Amino acid sequence: MPKVELRENPSPEEIKLLVDLAISSEGVLTIFARCRVHYDGRAKSELGPGDRVIIVKPDGSFLIHQKEKREPVNWQPPGSVVRLELREKPVLISVRRKPRETLEVELDEVYLITVFHAEDYEELALTGSEAEMAELIFENPEVIELGFKPLYREKPIRHGIVDVLGVDRDGNLVVLELKRRRADLHAVSQLKRYVETLREEHENVRGILVAPSLTSGAKKLLEKEGLEFRKLEPPKRDGKSRGRQLRLF
Repeated sequence: MPKVELRENPSPEEIKLLVDLAISSEGVLTIFARCRVHYDGRAKSELGPGDRVIIVKPDGSFLIHQKEKREPVNWQPPGSVVRLELREKPVLISVRRKPRETLEVELDEVYLITVFHAEDYEELALTGSEAEMAELIFENPEVIELGFKPLYREKPIRHGIVDVLGVDRDGNLVVLELKRRRADLHAVSQLKRYVETLREEHENVRGILVAPSLTSGAKKLLEKEGLEFRKLEPPKRDGKSRGRQLRLF
């Protein structure tokens, strides 16, 4: 079986053949077409005729893209069931069972249809994230300073969410603002806001900006506001984070 099968300006019968092939062989279906879109589910919507890119993945994901913007204009999640019906014009149908949602794409004209028999067994390995910086700090608190004890990750407070909240050896509350890249004035302002908020309820609060480096403006503002800096490079895990995009929860 070839990796890619395609038809330019296909007949309705050829469209049906390739859609059925994509479904039966778990291929990635891509259609470049002028189409109309009808959605019926938790709401209803209609999208008039226009040139769009339609992508159907083996897990049932169904995406319709216009020529601009990153997000699809219509979509269905994994687990949806896809089929093609030959009516007056070919109609590509995606049905989600719970909640019941139906997306119908009337294909006025198909310019190109492809089936890509993709093989991809790798999972995303995300390294160098702020979440991994937090994980490193919880595993080795001494990277901040001796006696530091981290208590919470992503601790909600009145004016935002503190990346890491802990206490130092003297019992002072310590706010850590983590940045995986060079920290700027915005990062310092963010840290200052968190520290000021916590000082409304706690007597002794320190603020530490943790990043690989600082801009000169950030360094001056830190010193002016009595805040601190710790140099820390985002850790490289060599695939230990494979398969999940870490967050600070």
